[in-house]
Amino acid sequence: MRIGVLGGGQLGRMLGLAGRPLGFTFTFLDPADECPAAIAGDVIRAPFDDPAALDRLAETSDVITWEFENVPEPSAMRLAESRAVHPPSRALGVSQNRLLEKQSFARLGIPVVRHAAAKDEAGTRRALETIGLPAVIKTQRMGYDGRGQRVVRAVADVAPAIAALGDAPLIVEAFVPFRRELSVIAVRSRRAEIACYPIVENHHADGILRRSLAPAPDLAPALAAAAERYARAVLEDLDYVGVLAIELFETDGGLLANEMAPRVHNSGHWSIEGAETSQFENHLRAISGLPLGATAARGVSAMVNLIGTMPDLALLLAAPGAHVHLYGKTPRPGRKLGHVTLRADDRTALARALEALPV
Repeated sequence: MRIGVLGGGQLGRMLGLAGRPLGFTFTFLDPADECPAAIAGDVIRAPFDDPAALDRLAETSDVITWEFENVPEPSAMRLAESRAVHPPSRALGVSQNRLLEKQSFARLGIPVVRHAAAKDEAGTRRALETIGLPAVIKTQRMGYDGRGQRVVRAVADVAPAIAALGDAPLIVEAFVPFRRELSVIAVRSRRAEIACYPIVENHHADGILRRSLAPAPDLAPALAAAAERYARAVLEDLDYVGVLAIELFETDGGLLANEMAPRVHNSGHWSIEGAETSQFENHLRAISGLPLGATAARGVSAMVNLIGTMPDLALLLAAPGAHVHLYGKTPRPGRKLGHVTLRADDRTALARALEALPV
């Protein structure tokens, strides 16, 4: 089967590497000169909204997906006129608009943080009268890895925050005093079969994921069941096919949904070595009509992102249970260059391995 992918970053690279053993071939459409997915298939270098490039991708593909959720929804819709496109283009429209995303969660009975829309500084100040301080001001569209958001702790912070975010529709959210950040990754097949991976605990810095622990330690079974229930509700509501991630806050009152990613997700990278079937293989199984693979964890795992600079490879590999994945990217500050997954049989051994990792 020929798989077309919108985007050629590291997620596309790992999709391609997972699909090769199954006999799949890949074509990636990406505008960047440096394309990590190039080792896994052919590359069409063009903007995501280039009609000729989209038509060429359709001609060379049996089914099309994406690895980057900020591709234009109209591009996915154009491709869907002639080819099966999974997930559905509507998932892009929901995930690309933070206000619509919150409204969709709430409609499905999934708890979300208090929030309000705002168009400008005056509207933001009015929203803060209800939301209170501290708060988070975000652009409604096009934000990931900490982009497009500012924390405001005093009224004096509002004007500088809005200036930094630019002239764009906004959403004002209450600042959540969460215990920890979690994510649920689930997959739905073309046959409407659903499988969920163990819930993951995530650690961020500067808006970028640094480390994930899977399964999340000391998670109450009721919270794990709730996270899976939320994922199932979104998958079914969107008639979704493929892997979906929902980022969550664990609070004193339970779980709050933060945002969704309609694609394979950084917090699921541990599954390559740490689960019976990786998120990448299961995404491909889902979109191609194959049965889903088991999602159970193999022991416990930690995934550590390599950001900005590359540690010595030999030192990384010397950590017990280490598996290194490099993305073929030129180093620069804040850039994800690769990740290391540590797998162990118990949490004590995993903690020792993390201490030995030079990151």
